[in-house]
Amino acid sequence: MSAAHVACLVIIFSVWTLANAMYYHSAEREEKCVIEDLPAELLVTGRYKIQKWDLGQHDFLPSAPGLGMVVTIKAPNSEILLSKLYGPDGKFTFTSHTPGEHTICMQSNSTNLIAFASNRLRIHLDIQVGEHPLDFSAVDPKDKVKEVSNILENLQGEMSHIMKEQEYQREREEYYRQKSEDMNSNVLWWAIVQTIILTSVGIWQIKRLKDFLIAKKIV
Repeated sequence: MSAAHVACLVIIFSVWTLANAMYYHSAEREEKCVIEDLPAELLVTGRYKIQKWDLGQHDFLPSAPGLGMVVTIKAPNSEILLSKLYGPDGKFTFTSHTPGEHTICMQSNSTNLIAFASNRLRIHLDIQVGEHPLDFSAVDPKDKVKEVSNILENLQGEMSHIMKEQEYQREREEYYRQKSEDMNSNVLWWAIVQTIILTSVGIWQIKRLKDFLIAKKIV
């Protein structure tokens, strides 16, 4: 298989790699969180950059030196996987050990003595789930063996990620299917209980009416 063919396969499988690029606004020392629903044993990489609002230029500019970001990662069982202070732009990684919703919280760590709520920040955040895409610029174009080896290694990582994601989705589908069946069963039993109660009340009312009519010697 040629390097070009392998590279095409990498591009095709890379479509499955989950990447969430966004930005949000925040005040200094304000914590905001995002939630990622992840399968088990999956690598997650996050990159961020902080911009600070400039009153003079009325625009978000690169943050001043010393302004950092505290990143806290919590597992579905509230276990803290990562809690670390980074700079104004940085990169963090963690591995999901259990499937479920992982919480990624970020809070700026101002060096000012007083952090005013009006100090607006713009945080650019890019979260990548799965193996990293191959950086072709770091590969010597003359070393074809190394290039193909790196591409195949990356392709193997992408396929492993796809398989984990599919397995996780099957588990979630089975979980919700079981929940749906349990709910339908509960609805059926509740309908049966309601029918029994209504029938019993009807029989009791008829008996009481019959006893009343007999007591009054109407029948």
